[in-house]
Amino acid sequence: MDRRELIDQALRGVEAWERKWGPFTPSPASEPDVDLPALLEDYAARMDASFPFFHPRYAGQMLKPPHPVAVAAYLAAMVVNPNNHALDASQATSPMEVEVVADLARMFGFAQPSLGHLTSSGTIANLEALWVARELAPGKAVVHSRDAHYTHGRMCQVLGVESRAVRALPDGRVDLSAVEAEVRGGGVGTVVLTPGTTGLGAVDDIQQALALKEQYGVRLHVDGAYGGFYTLLGEYEAYRAIGSCDSVVVDPHKHGLQPYGCGAVLFADPAVGRFYQHDSPYTYFTSDELHLGEISLECSRAGAAAGALWLTLQAFPLERDRGLGRLLAACRRAANDFAGLLKESDRFALHLEPTLDIVAYWPRRTRMSEITEAANTILQKGMADKDNPLYLSTLRVDADAFAALHPDVERDAETVTILRSVLMKPEHEAWIPQLKQALDRLAD
Repeated sequence: MDRRELIDQALRGVEAWERKWGPFTPSPASEPDVDLPALLEDYAARMDASFPFFHPRYAGQMLKPPHPVAVAAYLAAMVVNPNNHALDASQATSPMEVEVVADLARMFGFAQPSLGHLTSSGTIANLEALWVARELAPGKAVVHSRDAHYTHGRMCQVLGVESRAVRALPDGRVDLSAVEAEVRGGGVGTVVLTPGTTGLGAVDDIQQALALKEQYGVRLHVDGAYGGFYTLLGEYEAYRAIGSCDSVVVDPHKHGLQPYGCGAVLFADPAVGRFYQHDSPYTYFTSDELHLGEISLECSRAGAAAGALWLTLQAFPLERDRGLGRLLAACRRAANDFAGLLKESDRFALHLEPTLDIVAYWPRRTRMSEITEAANTILQKGMADKDNPLYLSTLRVDADAFAALHPDVERDAETVTILRSVLMKPEHEAWIPQLKQALDRLAD
């Protein structure tokens, strides 16, 4: 699939739409008084400093380029520049957002009607979910795992809500016994669960957590920003339980093939829309239908994000055996294949079996401090190799959690830094042998 051809076709569509409205003379003030081709060359030179997120040799953080379909759709809508706050400013892209949000709600098993919208990021999506939780249970705390994303503690601080971080199990899942102890003690309104942590890709036991909702009446919020789309594969029971929770967040700009920023928040109960009620003296006049700005904390939001996600889901539907599910399955296979090679290695050891597409591993050493030193050296050497660079990432693990999984390693530090590879591009599947060879060279 040729990205340039898709972009050219998208721009031709926009130009045809523009011609419908008749010619006009552009203002001279719109012409910059600079050499634009030379300026673009300078810009390209600045962008050359970027890491190659598109290439399989980049197996570091949760970064990859958007799919060409999303690029073309986003560019076409970006030129028009709709604002999905109100139908006044987004007659085409607001209906697209309503459609894709309904698709996401069905994917998670939310009964219809539910409530939701796109956001500029997972952080804002989580902020909105926790804000609604605060309005429903004022003065009550939010409980989350220490291995959950740091956004929860940060957003609770913004909202003036108490946050309580409880321990995680050595495999990265939240310790539900610790959660229940907090809930049983009182003063807790919401429990955050993560189906795919950003460190290890651990999937919390959401099915078991439903008992907390039933017994104690707490809300369950699911932070599926990274791993949410893996519900399509039906691999874990935890994902099937999301539809019984109160809210969920997912980031299409991660596994949904979208450019930054595109997050989404969904609520099982549409009645929470009452908390968003507000009035504006100059918007919401073109239609009696619900405007997306009336159910969103954000005001201006890029309609291009909705357009890009809509077209992408037409090309890659939310199904297990085709579309987006097929891409996710390739990432899972890549992680499992890489883990298999690591288990056979005499240079590296697998930290734990991958749950999604994140693989954690460490250079074989006898002491924790030596593992940290070797991991940091390999990370730096990989990025510095001009002929055959390899981009990895590291993860700092508590010594107790590491020792529980690897008791033979001598504990001489309070934390240990290990290596981590995020194999979120389907192209990684075919590149696993090269990845392992590059790692072995770095280890030598």
